Amino acid sequence: MEWKIDESLPIRTQLTEQLASCITSGKYKPGERLPSVRELAAEAGVNPNTMQRAFAELEGMGLVVTNRTAGRKVTEDTERISRVREEQVRNHIDKFFKNMRGLGYGTDEIKKVLLQALEEVK
Repeated sequence: MEWKIDESLPIRTQLTEQLASCITSGKYKPGERLPSVRELAAEAGVNPNTMQRAFAELEGMGLVVTNRTAGRKVTEDTERISRVREEQVRNHIDKFFKNMRGLGYGTDEIKKVLLQALEEVK
């Protein structure tokens, strides 16, 4: 996994978001065993305690299940994964609108920009 760490933001939050994205995007499948805290911490270049806290947040979100003998696995609750994915999308949309409004764009201008972008993606 390629980690993108921005030193101006809390590292734990970034780790949690990136791991959650790996789960909701299907990179890590429901029921799949996750790499260990130490493996991921070394890969990301962060303190294992920070990665441990990120895993605790993922568990609190219902995306990760911990089994003392088998390690951590992605939840098999696909509905929960879908709900978190929808929350991620909503957060991206809210951030986009906030940024566009900050640039002085109104609703009609935002629609126009989005439609142009969609046409370019085709």
